[in-house]
Amino acid sequence: MSAKETDKPEDKRAAVRAKAKALLDKHGVESDGKGPSQASQLVALARERFEVFMSEDGRPYAVTKGGPNIALPLRGKAGLRSQLARIYTETSGGNVPSQAALADAMTVLEGIASIAEPRTPQLRAARHGERIIVDLATTDGRCVQIGPDGWTRSPRSPVLFRRSGAMKALPEPIRDGDGLAVLRSLMNTSDAGFRLLTAWLVAAFIPDLPHPILTFRGEQGTGKSKGASMVIGIVDPSGAPKRTAPRDVKSWATQAFNSWALCLDNVSYIPDWLSDALCRAVTGDGIVDRALYTDDDVVVLEFRRVLSMTTIDAGALAGDLAERLLTIELHTIPDRQRREEAELDRTFRDAHPAILASLFDLLSEVLRVLPNVTLTAHPRMADFARVLAAVDDVTGWDTQGSYQATAADAVADVLEGEPFARAVVDLVRAAGPAGVCMTAADILGKVATPEKLPRRWPKDATRAGGHLKRLAPALRAIGIDVEDTQREPDGNRSRLYRLTGVEGSCIPAPGAPGAPEPAPDQYESPGAGASPSTRTAPGSTRSTGFPGAAGAVPGAAPTPAPGNSTQADLHRNTAPGAAGAPGAGMQHISKSAPLCTVCGTSVDPALITHGDQVHPCCTPETPQSGRTTK
Repeated sequence: MSAKETDKPEDKRAAVRAKAKALLDKHGVESDGKGPSQASQLVALARERFEVFMSEDGRPYAVTKGGPNIALPLRGKAGLRSQLARIYTETSGGNVPSQAALADAMTVLEGIASIAEPRTPQLRAARHGERIIVDLATTDGRCVQIGPDGWTRSPRSPVLFRRSGAMKALPEPIRDGDGLAVLRSLMNTSDAGFRLLTAWLVAAFIPDLPHPILTFRGEQGTGKSKGASMVIGIVDPSGAPKRTAPRDVKSWATQAFNSWALCLDNVSYIPDWLSDALCRAVTGDGIVDRALYTDDDVVVLEFRRVLSMTTIDAGALAGDLAERLLTIELHTIPDRQRREEAELDRTFRDAHPAILASLFDLLSEVLRVLPNVTLTAHPRMADFARVLAAVDDVTGWDTQGSYQATAADAVADVLEGEPFARAVVDLVRAAGPAGVCMTAADILGKVATPEKLPRRWPKDATRAGGHLKRLAPALRAIGIDVEDTQREPDGNRSRLYRLTGVEGSCIPAPGAPGAPEPAPDQYESPGAGASPSTRTAPGSTRSTGFPGAAGAVPGAAPTPAPGNSTQADLHRNTAPGAAGAPGAGMQHISKSAPLCTVCGTSVDPALITHGDQVHPCCTPETPQSGRTTK
C-alpha cells in the first residue's frame, strides 16, 4: 500500500478507532458493535500525544510529548480541550466531536492526571540548578538560560512553563550596543534613581526572592504611566501592562496568578485589604477559591509576583506596605521637551532586544558574585538587599544607600499620614530623655487630640495599642524606641508602653534617588540653586535631568549607561560631610538646639556658626518675647 493511500480520511478514522478500541480493551471495557465512542477516541488521542498531570495546587495540565515544554490547562480556549477538538477533526476527515464527548473525555483525563506524579508549571522565570530560565513565551517554547558564566538562547526550555492570555512574547536578546543607555534616555529620573531601577530590573528575573513594589510617584505630566509600562514590558510583556486597582481579593488573585509582572496605574487610595494583598503578593501568597462546577471543592492560587505602581499621592500608607516600596520620584516635563508616544514606543521596541541583553549580562555577573555577598546588617527585604550589594560589587554603584534612603522616605510618609503617630512623637519628645511609660489608655488621653478626630484616629485603648504596635518600626526608625513587655503590677494589669528617645539614634545620610530638577528658565530664578527636600527624614537629592527622558525631546546623543561609574559619581557635587555625601555624619535625633544666653530660647544655627549666642534683638535689659533674663 502506498503512502498516499494510507493518508486517506477513512484510513485515519480507522486508525483512531483502532487505538480507542485497544485502550478500551486494555482497561477491560467492552465496546458495542458500533465501535468506540467519540469520547473514547478523544481519550485515546490525548494519551497518545500528551502527558497529563496535576499541579501541586490541584490544577490539571497536559504537555505535548516531544514538543515544547509548555503546560496546557485541560480546559479553556488555549487548553487541551480545544487542541483535542482540532486534532480529532483533522484525523477523522472533518468530523467534529460533540460537546458531550469532549466533556466526557476531559473528565476521564482529569482522573488520569490525578494519579500521575505532580508537577508545578512556572510562569515566565524559574530556577534550574545554578541557572535562571526565562520563558520567551513563543509558540515553539524558546527560552534564555542565564548563569554565572553568561547567557544563551535555547530552542527548548528544561523547565515546564505555563502561559496565560495576559502574556505576550519577549524578543530574543541581542547584543547591539549599550541597551541600558537607550533605556536611560527613556526614563525621567536621576542617575541614582536609574541605577536603582536597573538593579530592580535585574532582580525581577530572579524568581525565588521577594521584590519590593516599584513605585513611580510624581504629579501629572511626569511620564509615570509610560515609564511603568516600559519597565513592565521589559520583564513580562502583556496586552494590558497597566491595570486599574482591583475591586476585591478575588479579582486581584486572578490578575496576579496570570502575570509574572504587573502594574497598578494611577493609584489614589489603597484600602486596607489591598494593602495586605500587595504585601502578601511580594512575599508569597495563596488564596483559596471555590473550584468551578463544584459545591465543596476548592482550588488554591499560589503566587509571588513582581509589582509596580504609579501614583500622585496614594494617601496614608500602612507601615508594612511602605516598607515594601521602592519609590522613584519623577518631575514634570516641560511641554517643549515632550516626545510623542509613537516615537517612544518605536524607540523602546527597537531597543528591547538590546536592553534585555544588557540586563542579562549584568544578571550573569550578579549570579557569579552573589554567593560571596554577605550583609553586615539585614534590613527588611534582605534578599533584595543582597542583590543590590551584588550589583554594587559588580558596577561600583551605591544602590544600597539609595534604597536605604527611599526606606527612610517611606517612614516619613507613614508618619505624615498618621495623625496619631505625630501626636505620639510630640508627646515623647516633650517628655525629654526619660520618655513615657503608660498604658495605651493613658497615652490616648495624654496626646493632643484634634477637635475633629481623623478617620484613622484610635477610638479606644485597644485600638490605640494596636496602632502603637503597627507604628513601632516607623517610630524606631526616627529614634523612638517602643517596648511593651511589661504590665501594671496591680489593678487591670494593663500592658505598659515605654517610649523613649534613643540618644544617638540616627537616620542614614545618603539622599534618596530623586527626580531631575526642572529647567532653570521655567521653574527657577537665574542662579537659584537646587534645594534638598525639607523632610525630617533624609531629603531626596534632586539632580539635573537626563536629556531625552520619557516624554522629552532628545536633547543630546544617548550617553553610555553608567556601567563604568564609581560610587563617588553619586555625590559628584556634594560637599564632604553633607547629607548624602561619603563620610557624612549621622544625624542625632535627640540633640537639642542651642539656646540664647539672654532669653533662653533656641537660636538659629546660622548665628552660632558666626560666633553669636544671643538673638540680635535681645539685650540683658530687653530679652526677646519679653522674657526675663535667667
